[in-house]
Amino acid sequence: MVPILSVLFGICCVGIVIILRLLIVIRSGSRCKPGQKGPVCVLVVAGSDTDKMSEDKIRAYESLENGQESKFTVHRIPRSREVRQSWSSSVASTLNAIRFSIPLMFQLRPDMVLCNGPGTCVPLCLAGLLLGTVGLKKVVIVYVESICRVETLSLSGKILYHLSDYFFVQWSTLKDKYPKAIYLGRIV
Repeated sequence: MVPILSVLFGICCVGIVIILRLLIVIRSGSRCKPGQKGPVCVLVVAGSDTDKMSEDKIRAYESLENGQESKFTVHRIPRSREVRQSWSSSVASTLNAIRFSIPLMFQLRPDMVLCNGPGTCVPLCLAGLLLGTVGLKKVVIVYVESICRVETLSLSGKILYHLSDYFFVQWSTLKDKYPKAIYLGRIV
């Protein structure tokens, strides 16, 4: 019985250390200033893995940018949740998306993640937090809530409101409900 208690105590201690480290990483975001020492690597979450239109627009924009060689890549990860997918089955699909997000985040090591609401952004932001938690790199998370959200936050917004460094809303009614939010008007 004593060895089991020792193992449980050890697991609890490790869990507490990980949680404290995560809280320190989340709270230290305002001191992190990407770009002070050179170029910034930005990971932009543009849509779901089936969103061909966003990819086409990105490629068209990048090909017009100053006629210079663009430095961008497009990566796909599975959706974390389909529209109207049940909550119980979305746990498995979210874990699957996290499984793809963590190696991608460790490969790219961006300075910032910029996202505007697709559920796919949550696993990527969690993977970015993991980079900071293990001490490799503080990733600044910038979230822009969809212009469609006038009175309530999306599920992604409700999750990332607490985890993001900068949280933008496009309606003043949301700023009133969520004091951490930054309201700049319509920015889409």
